Amino acid sequence: MENFLVSARKYRPVTFRSVVGQETITNTLKNSIRSNHLAQAFLFCGPRGVGKTTCARILAKTVNCLNLSEDTEPCNACESCLGFNQSASFNIHELDAASNNSVDDIRALIEQVRFAPQIGKYGVYIIDEVHMLSPQAFNAFLKTLEEPPRHAIFILATTERHKILPTILSRCQVFTFNRIKVDDISSHLEYVAKSENIQAETDALHVIAQKADGGLRDALSMFDQIVSYSGGSTITYKSAIENLNVLDYDYFFRATDTFIQGSYSDTLMLLNEVLTKGFDLGNFLSGLSEHFRNLLVCWDAVTLPLLEVSAGVKSRYQSQSQQCGPLALIRGIDLINQTEISLKSARNSRLSAELGMLKMCGIFKPEPQPEKKTPDVSPAAPAPVAQKPEEPAKQPVINLRGVSPVRSTISIRKHLEKNEETFDTTSNQQPTHSITEQLPEDSFDLEALLQHWEKYTEKLRVEGKFSLCSSLTITQPQLLEGFQIGYMVQNESQLRELENDKHDLTTYLQKQLRNFSLRIQLSKSEMPIKTRPFTADEKLKALEEMNPHVASLRKKLGLNPG
Repeated sequence: MENFLVSARKYRPVTFRSVVGQETITNTLKNSIRSNHLAQAFLFCGPRGVGKTTCARILAKTVNCLNLSEDTEPCNACESCLGFNQSASFNIHELDAASNNSVDDIRALIEQVRFAPQIGKYGVYIIDEVHMLSPQAFNAFLKTLEEPPRHAIFILATTERHKILPTILSRCQVFTFNRIKVDDISSHLEYVAKSENIQAETDALHVIAQKADGGLRDALSMFDQIVSYSGGSTITYKSAIENLNVLDYDYFFRATDTFIQGSYSDTLMLLNEVLTKGFDLGNFLSGLSEHFRNLLVCWDAVTLPLLEVSAGVKSRYQSQSQQCGPLALIRGIDLINQTEISLKSARNSRLSAELGMLKMCGIFKPEPQPEKKTPDVSPAAPAPVAQKPEEPAKQPVINLRGVSPVRSTISIRKHLEKNEETFDTTSNQQPTHSITEQLPEDSFDLEALLQHWEKYTEKLRVEGKFSLCSSLTITQPQLLEGFQIGYMVQNESQLRELENDKHDLTTYLQKQLRNFSLRIQLSKSEMPIKTRPFTADEKLKALEEMNPHVASLRKKLGLNPG
């Protein structure tokens, strides 16, 4: 049986022209060779599987080609090219720094650099995963890298540029390889499929390209895997998503339809179907967030090229996007993000995901419009006297987090006190009492105030707002006339901090004390404020000041303050 050669090796580019998705870098290298402006050291950095080592080998092959073509590509016919193709070239040396990262390995390389090549012009030294070299090996390499022999070229490749010493970076021309676009990977997979006489659906190749996350080598590995799974003749969209454990687009389109319809039961059943088939909740939420992003980019022709899907799926996105508003999609993405965060700390992850999905059913509902009532005017009624139109009273707006603002026609008194009495909207006269007078104004004493004040500071402590909690416990609030509460701080910083929280504190105390006329007055003391005792020593000192006999008793018993 003939040994199988994986597609990543079989279809590995051998010329600059065949490199996928890195045209900027390959054109720069070709121009450098053509104009004889080659540097003595290069650093190729970028994600895995994007062509760093491949470009390094092509560069090494090209600079030693004895008969370059007009477009600066190797001829593949000269002695140097044939030796390279048969892996028998003495001009190219590769070192894996992951397993050869010591000072002795670099010293051996430096000794080898001294010898000129037998065939060709340059001796090329490719060091892969160069970030794995030890600091001592880097230092030993510095001098040779800066002033190598005229016949030596170093090509360093790494996936982690931040681990390279700045002294190494300053001696190299740095080329950053980008992730390969989905369309470029899909086109290359289509070429490989045709070369192998494999029937492949376009949607299946797009799924592989998206799953590869910009790495062509990963895409080719998944391609081989799916070919084996499918029997070696065809690749279908169904076989691709089953083998790669990827959720079908259809799930996200169906989920969005249930959100638009506001169907809670269908939403729960769809989520159950996803879990029953063994998919992870995190992957589902991540895919749904990507789906909303794709719907959002369909709203504008300028952003439409950002949609990296096949033509058939693109038409479905464009159709469904017309049923979703941009603001609703943005709120949906934010809600999914919050659900993903809560999922990591939730004990019942399914319940957390279900709650997030049920909330999604409310964000796509259209905002209710107020009904227009036609005035009932009797034919026999006298003509109305012209009066100056009065500006209609503004209705309060109730804004819930994550829900679109809805105008309320219910009076505040009815909302708070559940009273059946409403304003007479048919009369032109204003109500006899203002809204402020209808709110509760229960009396309270200092003890009740201190009790709820302490509960609020405890709430801040639980939320981690320790600085604000400390500012509210420095002194004791004072009850002034007319439901006014006075609080004094020590410095300007505390005053600014409490001014920012003043609204929340006032609202909290108004609700707890049932007095909506309550107000808080903040001021800064010009004199040092006597703060509450906090530590054990401060409490003991306060007791001794209140009762001198405590100090004498402590001394008689031989007790120390510590």
